[in-house]
Amino acid sequence: MRALVNTANPEKPVEIREVEEPTPATNEAIVEVRAMAINRGELRLMAGRPEGWRPGQDVAGIVVRPADDGSGPAEGDRVVALVDQAGWAERVAAPTTRIGILPRNVSFEAAATLPVAGLTALRALRVGGSLLGSRVLITGAAGGVGHFAVQLASHAGAYVTAVVGRPGRGDHLGELGADEVIVGYEEYNGRFDLALESVGGMSLASCLHAMAADGTIVVFGNSAGEDTPLSFRDFRGARARIHGFHVYGTLEPPTFGEDLGLLASLIASGDLKPQVGYEGSWQDPRPAVFALRDREIEGKAVLQV
Repeated sequence: MRALVNTANPEKPVEIREVEEPTPATNEAIVEVRAMAINRGELRLMAGRPEGWRPGQDVAGIVVRPADDGSGPAEGDRVVALVDQAGWAERVAAPTTRIGILPRNVSFEAAATLPVAGLTALRALRVGGSLLGSRVLITGAAGGVGHFAVQLASHAGAYVTAVVGRPGRGDHLGELGADEVIVGYEEYNGRFDLALESVGGMSLASCLHAMAADGTIVVFGNSAGEDTPLSFRDFRGARARIHGFHVYGTLEPPTFGEDLGLLASLIASGDLKPQVGYEGSWQDPRPAVFALRDREIEGKAVLQV
């Protein structure tokens, strides 16, 4: 079997090599991968992991061997799955609790965008409870999580303010449900009930100052790579809470598969539109890796097997 393997070489971060077939646990199905997505977090892992390590979390494909315990999808089912690693391969073992069934009108490429980014957006928004009539602020809105969060929050009935890093980035977010798109973090209008914050640094500090009483800031990233300067004075008059979020740390992880199925159904109905900024063959993943690393694309980078 072939798989993309970490090389520890910045000029060629991964390459296709022959590897052993996956050995599934009793609650794991073997998925023949048809499409995979790259996450920025995986790029950071690749830089720090040794040669030979196998990345890959977001996959979509066809079940070729059901789980031995009888759980999960049947042979031949089209699925999307979240795995911990080693997903960038021709086949991967996936826990049945992390597998969602794909409707026929959802492509493998679209489905592959869902696991990390889609689950992060969906579950981070749930921290805010009911969003009907609320004001939601989403920083880093032109990224993979941001694209999904804008749409899901709008679909839930929120007034959505999307924040992007530079002019021209995220021009289409209005079409996806954003009520306003802001460049930078210095011109927030009004007070927000919920903020999804992934930039860090001064962006996080500005979110705190823009929150309504009893609002919630869900922090799930630090793309700026900067510390946030906060002091006691920043909390004067503020009753907002800061909630640290990591998708793997959310409650009831066995429902990942159900949530993936929900997200896939929203794509099927036209209520969720994945943003694929790059699509190409896994035979040469370098263009996708470098474009994502250098923020030259909006949304997700998808590779076809």
